Formats: sequence, structure tokens, C-alpha cells
Amino acid sequence: TSPTHLLMRAAVVLIALFAVLWCMQHGLRSALSFTAAQTSFRSAVRGFRVVPRAAMTTPAAENTRMTDSDKFFFDLNGFLVVRGALSAEEVRRLNDAVDAHSDEIKERQDPGLRNTRAGSALSGDGKTGRRDLGGMLGWPKPHCEPFRELLAHPRLLPYLLDLCGPGYRMDHLPLLISQQRGSEGFHLHGGPLTSAGRFNPTLQYRCVNGEFYNSLLAMSVQLCDHNAGDGGFCVVRGSHKMNFPVPESFTHGGGPEAQEHLYQPVT
Repeated sequence: TSPTHLLMRAAVVLIALFAVLWCMQHGLRSALSFTAAQTSFRSAVRGFRVVPRAAMTTPAAENTRMTDSDKFFFDLNGFLVVRGALSAEEVRRLNDAVDAHSDEIKERQDPGLRNTRAGSALSGDGKTGRRDLGGMLGWPKPHCEPFRELLAHPRLLPYLLDLCGPGYRMDHLPLLISQQRGSEGFHLHGGPLTSAGRFNPTLQYRCVNGEFYNSLLAMSVQLCDHNAGDGGFCVVRGSHKMNFPVPESFTHGGGPEAQEHLYQPVT
């Protein structure tokens, strides 16, 4: 979140295969990102990614397993949107903690740290950088507590267990992204293939006999509203199953294909 205290709703959580995704550059938006990995090879690998709007509006429930509908749309698109996953009080605690550490937010102003190609559709105004904040799991209490609770939250456990398996682990520390109007986004990245089109063993997805196998799973917690056109979390539906490398221009948001295939869930 930001120190300007945007009006917050109960958070939406997006669970996605760590495949092609990016952050657009419009408006002041905040999202917290976690990444989970499988702890052992249950057969091969595990991964995840997207769901059409009509299928993503089911509120989070304290289920013990994913529903058949969840499984179908995750396998189809590579991601799920879990609406109302956190209470208003949980969102307030997360935002209050971020506000207390807002002076630690770092803007990527060094040209060597920028994530986009200059002049591309994802580069924003070309000057304002992405704003990052980390270290929240190690903050003094009480500020660390709401972030630690997300690692095994009862509303999210059914998804993490079904998609990553028992004993999943956090692959790397969480990061909060706080964007201002004009901030650069992020070029398309991730997916089961390298940029050269070779097999990428660290980012794979399989579903065998109704069981998911993901090598890496991203969980993005939206701490403020993301309306249509605001930017934020974006995906390419079905990219978790792609068999050909992403075209260079599309990687940087160019061409009419970007407007057609890049999808920003409204949260």
C-alpha cells in the first residue's frame, strides 16, 4: 500500500503459475507477492496461472480442498482469483504495517535496475521507477505478524496444499510493489520455456490423474482496489502450457496482440 491511505477493501488474492505476468504503470497501486515451491518431487514438477471473470468471483471459503470448478479453471488458465480472502481488519493491519515502514520504500531510479525497454508500452513515463519494499517478515512485532500469517492462512491453505502439495515451502522472501502514476511496469517474464524456447525445468506445470504438479507458484495479495485500466497484476491466459517462445515485441507489450491477450483481473 502507500502512505496516502487509499480506501481499502478486503483483500483479493491471486494465485498463479509463475509464468508470464507483468505490472502495468497506471495509477497508485500496491500488491504483496509471495512465491511457494514444492518441497519434494511428487512425480515431476508443479506450477500455476488464470480464470475468466465470471469464474473468478466465487468468494474464498474455508474449504479443505479446492472445488472442481477451481481445478478446472486453474488448469485451463493457469491462475485463480480468490475474492474476499482477508477480512477488513486483516487488510487494515497489513496496510498499517506498510505505512509504518513507508520510508523504506525504494524506487528503482538507476537505469540498470529498470525492468522495461525504454519507450515500450510498459515503460511508463520513462522516468518514474517501480517502488519496492521488502523485509516485512523480519519487522518488529506487531508489523511482521499479518505478513507471517499469510504464509499458512486458513482461507488460502486449500489452494496452496492442492497446488503445491503438503509441506510446501516459501521459495523466496515476499516483496511489496507500490506504483505511482507513470511508474514503469514489468516486461513479460516467466513461463515453462526460456527466452530461447528451451525447456525451463524450474517453471513447469503438469496435471496428471487429477493431481497438480507445479514447480513454482506465485501468490499476489492485492491491498487496494484495482479497477479496469488501473494496471497491477496482469497475465496471459494459458501461458503456463505454452510450447513456443514469446514473440519479442509481445514481451514488451507491443502490437495489437498485447491488447487482446494481456489480461488484468479487476480486483
